[in-house]
This record gives sequence, C-alpha cells and structure tokens, in this order.
Amino acid sequence: MSRKMKTILTLAIIFSMAFSVAAASAVQSFAREAAGPMKVFTDALAIVFDKYVEEVKVSDLIYNALDGMLSGLDPHSSFMRPEMMRELSVDTRGQFGGLGIEITTRDNYIYVISPIDDTPAFEAGLHPGDYIVKIDGESTRGLSLLDAVKKLRGEPGSIVKIHIWRRGWAEPREVEITRAIIVVKTVKHKVLEEGYGYIKITQFNANTMAGLGAAISELERMDGGLKGLVLDLRNDPGGLLDQAVRVSDLFIDEGLIVSTRGRGAGNEYNAMATRAGSRTGFPMVVLINGGSASASEIVAGCLQDHHRAIIVGEQSFGKGSVQTIIPMPDGSGLRLTTAKYYTPNGRDIQARGIEPDFVVSGDPLAGMDANRRQLLREADLERHLPGENERPDVAPDSGPVVPPEDGDEQSSTPEDAQLDVALRILKAWPAFSRSAVNE
Repeated sequence: MSRKMKTILTLAIIFSMAFSVAAASAVQSFAREAAGPMKVFTDALAIVFDKYVEEVKVSDLIYNALDGMLSGLDPHSSFMRPEMMRELSVDTRGQFGGLGIEITTRDNYIYVISPIDDTPAFEAGLHPGDYIVKIDGESTRGLSLLDAVKKLRGEPGSIVKIHIWRRGWAEPREVEITRAIIVVKTVKHKVLEEGYGYIKITQFNANTMAGLGAAISELERMDGGLKGLVLDLRNDPGGLLDQAVRVSDLFIDEGLIVSTRGRGAGNEYNAMATRAGSRTGFPMVVLINGGSASASEIVAGCLQDHHRAIIVGEQSFGKGSVQTIIPMPDGSGLRLTTAKYYTPNGRDIQARGIEPDFVVSGDPLAGMDANRRQLLREADLERHLPGENERPDVAPDSGPVVPPEDGDEQSSTPEDAQLDVALRILKAWPAFSRSAVNE
C-alpha cells in the first residue's frame, strides 16, 4: 500500500470516529490520546493488506478489527455487520428463521443461555449451559457470536448439525435440528386451580405486552375472579427494555420501575409507573432461576422491591447491563453496553442476580452438580462487568424454605416443585406476604 493511501486511510478512520463526538474539546482530547495507537493500527492494517498470503478486502479487515474491539469489552457488546442489523429488526418483532435459542460466548466457544420454549432447539433437548462446539462439522472455537448466529440460521426446513457438550459428558454429542420460522409466542397462560392463574413469559419482544394483557383479561374472567397469579420468568433470557417496563407497570400503580445509569450527564433514565390500567387486586408469586436474565430480572426486581410479589426459585443470571444499538452509515451497527440498570431500591444486580424470597430447587436443572449449575451466571462469563454487589466467592443466601404441609412428608415430589410452592404461597398469602416483607 502506498504512503498516500495509508495517509488517506488514517485520516478517514480518525475523522469517522471523531464524527460522533459532539464537543470539539472531546474530539481534540480523543485525537491526542489516540494518535499513537491509531498509527500502530493503520500500519498493521496496511501490512496485512499488502503482505497477507491471499488478497483481502480492506472492509473485511476493518470489520474484523471492529469485531475484536467490541467483543473485547464485555460479553454483551458486539459489532453487527449489515446483515445482522437486518436480522435484529426481525428478532425484536418476534419472528425469524432459525433454531430458537439464546446464545453468548464463553471459554472461547458458543454457550447456550436458554432455548426458547416450543422451538426446534427446545424440542431437540438443548439446555441452558450447553456448549455448541461444532456447527455443521466446523469448530466454533474462537467463532464470533455474530458468525455463529449466521451459521445457525437458515431457510426453514433446512437441517443444521451441531455438536453440543454438557458437563458430565465424556464427549460432545451430535444433534440434528431442522430450522423453522420461529414465531415466538412469548406469553402462555393456564388456570392452576379455580381462582388461581399461571402466566409464563418466555422472552420480551414487541408482542409481549399485548399477549400479557390478553392473558390477564382471560384469567380475570374465571368464576370468582382472579385470586392469585403465578408469573413464571424461569429461563427467560430477556429482551426489550421497554417491554420489561410495561410489564412491571401493569402490576404496580406508582413509583420507580427501573433506573439506568451510564457515563456522563444526561445518561440517566428513570422509568416510572402509571396508575392507568394497573392490575393490583390480586397477590402474585414470581418464579425465577439461573436462566432468568436481563428484562426478566428487571421485572422480578421491581415487583420484589415494591413488595408486590414474592419471588420463588433460584438466584437469577445477573445481567444488569443495558445494550444500545447504534446504527453506522454503511448499515452495520454497534451493540454497545452503555449503562447498568438498578432496581427501585437502588440494587445493582450485575453479576449477582435477584435472590429469591424463598429458595426452592426443582427447576429443569435440579439434581445436577454445583459446577454445572454455576455455569448459568453472568459472573462466570469472561470480561463480565463487575457489579457493586458481586460476591463471587460467597454462596447466595439460602433464604427461608417453605416447609411441607401436614401429611406431605411421605408424598411424592411434585413434577414442578417451584410451581407447587408458589401455589401454596398464594393460598396462604397473608402469612407468606408478612414473612417475605419482614425479611
């Protein structure tokens, strides 16, 4: 590459990065600090472009560099190429082609946060905490999250073969999955017993609030009305912040729902509850586990702090950060961690999670060894943001445990122990609500 081309490229990169900085003083400060490292970067870029064994596009080199820059910050920041930006808009609308799985990177491999209920990944038996070590025979070691998503998605009806490894397995196992159009119905509901309803939110997308409103209305039409509600957020990987705010707002009629804090003035946001349309006339229990992350933790934390619901289950994932999608001029984008969120009482749950009022084992991972269960935490991800309340070397508080009812000692274990406890709490609400509030 000629010296002239190198100079032009250097200037172009500096100007493009400085373009987004509003204040002139900030631009000057950045330029001074970046001058030396930027020369190293552009020199390296020119050498690779000129001397690599095969011809390579400058745009590919820059995209690869951006991949590394963003992924090196924290597990949830990433560079999104134009095709991924297009797919993102499809994801948030609640319909896309693929397997139906929430993934991240861990230990240099692709790591399963949670499969989405009733999707090909769920039906194939993938679990939270699984590692995807091969996709169609190719190793995922070092594969970027965006490239993994691209490989896993495809035409509906086409087949993808993945090798997964689960702690306790001697060798990875091959799983063949047929891709499908994933129309994510994020809200399911049913009647547990007369007067007691159950709603499960599988993730938070643009359809969630509408589905929740319809489910609540139907349950309220039961004979005698709705006496109590179980809101199941187990293995809910999260999603859209605004949907988490609206779901929380439905169940409280005043006060702070969640606050976010980023760097610099003007980067704080407080979401406040409104009285209109609130459903506060019945007690609630919220179920969480290690697969409950992000938006689901916002809802659980809000309802816990307002004493609107009793939280049952196991310590949640601990993703207390907010990602902002920043479009770039060429159609690509930055998925950048820009803030941390805090519960109404000011709790920072980053890398710590929401601790239940009543710790109850019995989720799909019950009975697995402690090391296996530990894989489900934000605190175990490489480069995770440290939390103010993070205590990596301390086990979570055990909390009170619900005793069995009279005569239950010899009974068989319920199919869903957490849900069983939740229903018992609702039936004895005055005693349990006093106990949780006084903890």
